[in-house]
Amino acid sequence: MGKKMTEHVEWTGKIDWELKTFHGHELSTHRGSSYNSYLVKGEKTALLDTVWGPYRKEFVDNLQVSPGLDKIDYVIMNHNEPDHSGSLPELMKKIPDVPVYCTANGEKIIRGEYHLDLNFHVVKTGDTLDLGDGVVLTFIEAPMLHWPDTMFTYLNADGGILFSNDGFGQHLAANELYADTADESELYYEAMKYYANILNTYSPMVTAKIKAILGMNLPLSIIAPSHGLIWRKDPQQIVNKYLEWADAYQEDRITVIYDTMWNSTRRMAECISEGIGEASPGTTVKVMDASVADKNDILTEIFRSKAIVVGSPTINNTVSYAIAGLLDMAKGLKFKKKKAAAFGSYGWSGEGCKVVTGFLKEAGFDVVNDGIRVMWAPDQAALDSCTEFGREFVKAL
Repeated sequence: MGKKMTEHVEWTGKIDWELKTFHGHELSTHRGSSYNSYLVKGEKTALLDTVWGPYRKEFVDNLQVSPGLDKIDYVIMNHNEPDHSGSLPELMKKIPDVPVYCTANGEKIIRGEYHLDLNFHVVKTGDTLDLGDGVVLTFIEAPMLHWPDTMFTYLNADGGILFSNDGFGQHLAANELYADTADESELYYEAMKYYANILNTYSPMVTAKIKAILGMNLPLSIIAPSHGLIWRKDPQQIVNKYLEWADAYQEDRITVIYDTMWNSTRRMAECISEGIGEASPGTTVKVMDASVADKNDILTEIFRSKAIVVGSPTINNTVSYAIAGLLDMAKGLKFKKKKAAAFGSYGWSGEGCKVVTGFLKEAGFDVVNDGIRVMWAPDQAALDSCTEFGREFVKAL
């Protein structure tokens, strides 16, 4: 059921405690998520976004109880990916004539995804919807944050509320609606993971859109995203984080990533990490097995790192599935200003290190050397060479 947020706003979404993967199996959601939908009430009532399709009946039934489907005067779709629009077909069966406000791309996506011919009202940045009683909604297009149809909706009442859809969200399920009630370390990790895995590729547009919104000088008391917790206490904090994350973000961290068949590449990884730690004691070093660790957690560590070292054994003249897949994902996320090098073990042909180097360059990393490779199982001399490789890698940063 709904939860009252402010005088004019009620949360009417769904908390999904069971969600463990998202976008199919592309993104891990270890802490669940929520699909945040909102009712904004003046003399008339607008519904902002819906929830994912599996919860469509529950969602519509709740709206039938409160405020009553006949009390919904407008439906506003900020973004039409199925996790937000999945209940729209079920809802519009009940209220087919209610106008649906969205961008031009939003209409195309709704028509393409659900084959619905609705009472569409296409809006652009600066267009408004007056709900009466001094309650006005203003629409702000935000294309590619993170779909072409995305927009934000701003409410002038209750101190100013920005309904930001996928912007400023996290995949985090919680009984309480608000970020200031959460464990801060969990909250910010999930917010960063969300940014790193979904929005990082659009960082230039993130920066431009935030600066444009700040330039509007709108009062802002709450940022209400469509996933996770709502920012009501100093909402500027997450805006500042986004500006920081969008600016080729990095910490004093190096991540060593590897896959291994018979532990030779693993032993190399561990010695390289030791060398890094010896040469730069203040640097945080993390070692991750790409075939075991969660891929999205690895990508989040890459996002945080100033440099990475990536290793694979040579398999069929190339590299392992886990390493190839991970670096292809990294390529799509367009990390900036990060340095890298490759390593790996081999038995006879030995192309793995060179292949990893090629993948790193294609993904936009600044490769600092030709890497290091070891034939068969590394002996002590080879392990010492790996340690020295780690030391030299730090010096090259």
